[in-house]
Amino acid sequence: MAINLQKGQRENLSAPKFTIGLGWDTNSASSGYDFDLDASVFMLGENRKLIADEYFVFYNNLISPDGALTHTGDNLTGEGDGDDEAIHVDLTVVNPAISELCIVVTIHDALARRQNFGQVKNSFVRIVDTNGVEIMKYELEEDFSIETAVEFGRIYRRNGEWRFEAVGVGMKGGLQDYVNKYQ
Repeated sequence: MAINLQKGQRENLSAPKFTIGLGWDTNSASSGYDFDLDASVFMLGENRKLIADEYFVFYNNLISPDGALTHTGDNLTGEGDGDDEAIHVDLTVVNPAISELCIVVTIHDALARRQNFGQVKNSFVRIVDTNGVEIMKYELEEDFSIETAVEFGRIYRRNGEWRFEAVGVGMKGGLQDYVNKYQ
């Protein structure tokens, strides 16, 4: 049975290979534009910075240099049920200099489209094993009425083991703001 996480909760990741699935729906109140949410992962060293630009996995860089992360591609609408974007993970091949995988979701062109996470509902991040079984899930329940980017969770190495933490921290900004923070 899957573990339903609360904000700040941490759990061990026992399986070294899994998929990070992210999903969301938009509220009926619309800004007149489609919502294009983008999932990204920053592969960080001990100093909480990217070890190299290529370790930023997103819609324009689908595979990390070590082959540990593979992004399935950009979903431009979020239509349908289930995961809207997914990232396959193999912790057995993560570059040893990496100590954290920071999972963020941003709204593409949010300012121009007058969109924020307050207009998004049913958003979640989940870990699914290689058999498609959900191991854990964190549903974002807070109202982020001014935030246009959210750090959903992080996977980090502690004492030789990998753990997942449900973060749920928003910011008013976009993908470039996260790039600036982690470069």
